[in-house]
Amino acid sequence: MSLKAIVKSVISGDTLVLRGRTGPQGQSPKERILHLADVVAPRMGNLTREDEPWAFESRDFLRALAVGKEISFTSTHSFPSNEDVTRDLGTAEIGGVDVASEMLKNGWAKVKESKRDSTEDDIQKRDMEAEAKAAGKGLWNSHGPQARVVHQTMPTDSQAFVSEWKGKAIDALVEQVRDGSTLRLRLFMPDGEHQIVNIALAGVRCARTSPRQGEPSEPWAEEAKFFTESRLLQRSVRVIILSLPTSTATPFQAGANSAPPPPASIFIGTVLHPAGNVAEHLVAAGLARVVDWHAGMLAAGGGMERLRASEKVAKEKRACLYANVPTASASITQSNGTTNGNARIFDGTVIRVWSGDQISVIDKESGKERRLQLSSTKGPKLSDPKQAYYAQEAREFLRKRLIGKHVKVTVDFIRPRDGEYEERECATVRYGNQISNVAEQLVEKGLASVVRHRRDDEDRSSDYDKLMAAEQVAVAETRGIHSGKEQPAVKPPVNISESGARATTFVNGFKRQGKISAVVDYVASGSRFKLFLPRDNQSLTLVLNGIRAPRTARNPSERSEPFGQEAADFATRRYMQRDVEFEVDTVDKSGGFIGTLWLKSENVAISLVKEGLASVHSFSADGLSWSTQLYAAEAEAKQAQKNLWESYDEEAEKAAQAPPVEDDPGRLKSEYLDVIISDVRAENGFSFSVQILNTEGIATLEKLMRDFSLHHRVAHPAPSNFTPKAGDLVSAKFSDGSWYRARIRRTSSVKKEAEVTFIDYGNQDTVSFSNIRPLDPKFRSLPGQAQDARLSFVRLVASESEYHADAVQRFRQLCEGRKLVANIDYKEGATLHLRLIDPNDPVATQDPLACINADLLREGLASIDRKGCKYIGAYPHIMSKLQTAVAEAKRDRAGMFEFGDVEEDE
Repeated sequence: MSLKAIVKSVISGDTLVLRGRTGPQGQSPKERILHLADVVAPRMGNLTREDEPWAFESRDFLRALAVGKEISFTSTHSFPSNEDVTRDLGTAEIGGVDVASEMLKNGWAKVKESKRDSTEDDIQKRDMEAEAKAAGKGLWNSHGPQARVVHQTMPTDSQAFVSEWKGKAIDALVEQVRDGSTLRLRLFMPDGEHQIVNIALAGVRCARTSPRQGEPSEPWAEEAKFFTESRLLQRSVRVIILSLPTSTATPFQAGANSAPPPPASIFIGTVLHPAGNVAEHLVAAGLARVVDWHAGMLAAGGGMERLRASEKVAKEKRACLYANVPTASASITQSNGTTNGNARIFDGTVIRVWSGDQISVIDKESGKERRLQLSSTKGPKLSDPKQAYYAQEAREFLRKRLIGKHVKVTVDFIRPRDGEYEERECATVRYGNQISNVAEQLVEKGLASVVRHRRDDEDRSSDYDKLMAAEQVAVAETRGIHSGKEQPAVKPPVNISESGARATTFVNGFKRQGKISAVVDYVASGSRFKLFLPRDNQSLTLVLNGIRAPRTARNPSERSEPFGQEAADFATRRYMQRDVEFEVDTVDKSGGFIGTLWLKSENVAISLVKEGLASVHSFSADGLSWSTQLYAAEAEAKQAQKNLWESYDEEAEKAAQAPPVEDDPGRLKSEYLDVIISDVRAENGFSFSVQILNTEGIATLEKLMRDFSLHHRVAHPAPSNFTPKAGDLVSAKFSDGSWYRARIRRTSSVKKEAEVTFIDYGNQDTVSFSNIRPLDPKFRSLPGQAQDARLSFVRLVASESEYHADAVQRFRQLCEGRKLVANIDYKEGATLHLRLIDPNDPVATQDPLACINADLLREGLASIDRKGCKYIGAYPHIMSKLQTAVAEAKRDRAGMFEFGDVEEDE
């Protein structure tokens, strides 16, 4: 009885492997082996023996004739078999043509010798054999078989073989399908040799079939194997070898590329059939999954994009392997295009680079700051010495490309909180006219690696395949973290603002340089910045000259001044990590440099004042060349009632500044007091403190200090929970060993010390925490007896002048510790503007306008302060006296006029 089957493959010129059709539930069909009766053909070789002459050609003829076609066969005899495959001896026809006869006619088989009596069929077969022999066909070719070498094992030098043939198309024949994505092929090399290789299909992986009989295969493995076998087994294909099977990049491995890899048992490549790439069809049918790390190999020709398109089709159909694929998380991407209430796709500006894979972006629409993790990207760790160099390189790469730039952000997913790691939006960030993915550039430079996600993990970058391709380039070019080179960690910058003494040594050098390039490394407050000087690997603190920004809280126990946080936020968003320039004017006692900061042509101090986030500090501003712009910016902010000036009343200010109306403009409404200069301060601008004598307060102070001294004769240890804070009233020990009432100005928890002002004398000092106690309530009732003061109408020569020290010393000689008469000419908040008179000076008894203020002018140690003393117009007689004193100083070439008229233009 004739049976029908499909020819699966051909073992040799006289043996075929047949299969039935698939079962009703898609089951793999059963197979049987058919040996053609009465003919014999050469045997193919294997690992232990070589091909018999003409074996390949004989088999190839039958392969081309029969594989994949329907065949009618009759079994004349069945062989016993230990395997689960039936073995038959019989005849076969394809399209009515007898297969054995066709082999004999073309000379690719011989008639098998038989001891039985010849039949008519035997005679016909011998006649066919004779005709082929006479014509020199096939096995009977007089020239003999073509000499060739068949390499039955994988190439010994795998790397060299891949390097030689990578990306080149080679003709091949599929010899075996091990599973849906693993093939054994015969490569037809250009020199005539045959090379047997194992190939894993690039970009995909099918379920594995069981290597042992009786053991179950993975789900969908048999279906995938049949899918590939039925289309490719013993078909002619073209193979493009792409890579060795190295699945994971190994950054930071020293010498990783120095030793040659061991011989590979398989190559990764693309197998192309005239009908297309079987890998794409496997994925579309749901019988294979896409292998992410192959993206780099397939990027050039768009292969990965086609695989992803096939994957999308399979997921939509929920075919086979994708039957239970999870849907996108509803909490991540909602129908309204938001993620947890924020826009999923938005435009913004990068304001900070936290590390090689994290940035902060201001959402243009909402104004919110959003901290983002670059999707599927992992930057080097700064804490790891091996990675520190590349961590800084990655951070600097992002800073130069993104800081202050407009970007387009797509939030791909939200990484949930995990232990110490906070919830984080993971996004793809694009910038520039080309809409470049910065993560892709980072990975391609070898400054980050790509995260390997779980197979079913849909939370990944929307450009994941491109990231993998970029990493492949970085690995191939041994860039950055893939170089195998250990780079020493970058040395931390030298802090030249560590102390006032250290900072002072740099001031003159900075002044000579003029504008100096730097990077804003940190914003401490609206007017205080930490700058990094890359050229010298130095860092310093810069305090903006000419302005005062409200202070921000430095720890949870402190409270920021009004608009202090807003000023710091503005400065952070606008200047953090920007390339800037700065100029130095002077230095404060803590080591902070006082000067000017520019972002391109923008003066940072002016911008802060214009936004109403800082006020002009007249004393320091008046000496600046751009003070006019500063005052104009403040006037603009006041007019717009911005921030600090939200309650500004122009009329009220004018009324407060208006000079008092007097009955007789030629006479001064005097308020004379007996005072003693209790403290003189020359740092950060000249000022002093006074005690007003002949008052009840002074008498009370004397009694209080006696009681205070007795109180501190007995040791009073500070409570264990006592920590001095700014603004606290305390008892503090002065350098003379005595205790006085004081107010904390600022504290340093690191140095365990505080800057204090002694409220009854006005002097200031830095005192260790061990010499500070809480002020007993019984000593709190009396207000501080020291009053801050300055000279009316005049100011001492500037601190940068060589005559400044002489001026301060002269003032001390005339005033410090002496009982004087003072007239209050103006009150600026808590500061008194005083005209000081020496009662023992005989001139003062004759001239009511004589004063120490005018004496300092006459000696060339001070100048008239028209800007700082806006009330000067209310005192015309005093003004005339002061101008006369200046004229005398110029005439006598006194003090700063020693070499001529150097007074500033007023």
